[in-house]
Amino acid sequence: MKSTTYQIGHIPVILYGEPCKKGYLFIHGQGGCKEEAASFAETATVLGYQVLSIDLPQHGERINCKDGFDPWTIVPELQTVLCERKAYWHQIGIRANSIGAYFALLAFQNEGIFQALFVSLIINMEQLILDMMKWSNVTEDELHKQTEIATAFGQTLSWPYLSWVRQHPMDAWKSPLSILYAGGDTLTSLAAIIGFSKAHNAELTVYKEGEHWFHSAEQLAYLRTWEQKSILFR
Repeated sequence: MKSTTYQIGHIPVILYGEPCKKGYLFIHGQGGCKEEAASFAETATVLGYQVLSIDLPQHGERINCKDGFDPWTIVPELQTVLCERKAYWHQIGIRANSIGAYFALLAFQNEGIFQALFVSLIINMEQLILDMMKWSNVTEDELHKQTEIATAFGQTLSWPYLSWVRQHPMDAWKSPLSILYAGGDTLTSLAAIIGFSKAHNAELTVYKEGEHWFHSAEQLAYLRTWEQKSILFR
């Protein structure tokens, strides 16, 4: 499978597949990197698509960059990448994981995306932050006063982040959407994902044996099969 690495501005990217007029942007989740798209690209390129994947701030080649892993940094970056791809692709889809899917919802809700494939989608970031505060016994007043509070489970609670999320709701998603949800997902409830799917006419697949992070051989095999079945042939 052909692959080419280059940069869009300061963003390292990898492009899989032969030149064509349609493709998917791949957006990894926390802890991922652009090379994570290789498995999806093996499926998509055979079906006539290219796949372009990027390193988000503080990940992959950008592990030591000063840019923050936050929506006010990442959403404009994703929009820049999409703009670059519009010069080459007439049809653009999205394949995204976890918080990467949340960023994609914010960045592309007003774009003419022909299909989005989201895995372990985080749909209510405000509620997730409030849940993490509860897990850590942190009140809003405490977070407001301290600005940032590190947690025992490795995440840093941030008042600016919570404030930004509240000020920038995901208003609407109009493009065709397929979601793969894991039965063992502890970050988004099944009830929430069902409600979101119904509201946005999304095709929802629930994999009961899955976890938020698809990583075991069985989970990855299920993910690959879901991708193969979900990619639109057009």
